[in-house]
Amino acid sequence: MPAGRIKKIVPDRGFGFVRAEDGLEVFFHRTELGPIDFDSLEEGQPVTFEVFDSPKGPRARNLQQAS
Repeated sequence: MPAGRIKKIVPDRGFGFVRAEDGLEVFFHRTELGPIDFDSLEEGQPVTFEVFDSPKGPRARNLQQAS
């Protein structure tokens, strides 16, 4: 699983972006987070995640707290 940090959160719209360690920035939506609660996310927080292809490009899902 790629590792990275939460780059930006748009709480009123329920989505955000995560930046992987390799520099790739990926969109995520609150409905695809997995075990993490969207409201507990903070910008700069380290996470691991899965990347999948969607019709609008790569997206992140199953975000998990990284140590």
